[in-house]
Amino acid sequence: MGNQKICVFCASKEGANQEFQKLAKELGAKLAQKGFGLIYGGAQIGLMGQVADAALENGGEVTGVIPESLADREIAHPRVTSLIVTTDMHERKKTMYDLADAFIALPGGMGTLEEVFEAATWTKLGMHRNGIYKPVVLLDNGEFWQDMIKFLNFQVSAGFVSQKNREIVCSAYTADQAIELAVKNP
Repeated sequence: MGNQKICVFCASKEGANQEFQKLAKELGAKLAQKGFGLIYGGAQIGLMGQVADAALENGGEVTGVIPESLADREIAHPRVTSLIVTTDMHERKKTMYDLADAFIALPGGMGTLEEVFEAATWTKLGMHRNGIYKPVVLLDNGEFWQDMIKFLNFQVSAGFVSQKNREIVCSAYTADQAIELAVKNP
């Protein structure tokens, strides 16, 4: 495991379901305990802040990546190991993708959805650093991502996504399971 870094996509809001907040804290703690670095959106609020705080509280290395325009609005985290401020969202995502070895997505909004699909597309097209295969693991309590998983399966049956590419995006219900799937090679 050593120097591997996992990028976590998630909301700058806490959401209505406290189970998601619990998962964010559990994921941050487990990443640190297992020796993985955390790459994330750089905010100290919402699920982002909770995953970062839990990693920091457990001695983890945390790198936040936030665009200048959101540094104040999303309230950049003052205690992360490293904070990278980018010029825009495109640079933010590219930086996160370049730094990460794999991706785990907690519940989130439109930005989280965009990150999930863009990271998966980059894996499909071999666009990540050195063409490295980087899976995207959807982590929830069995409810949040279910309709999207059904839709991804429908895309396969409709002939728009191959089964091989569908498997880039997988799902997990515990932090341990998500980490195991994220670092598993295809």
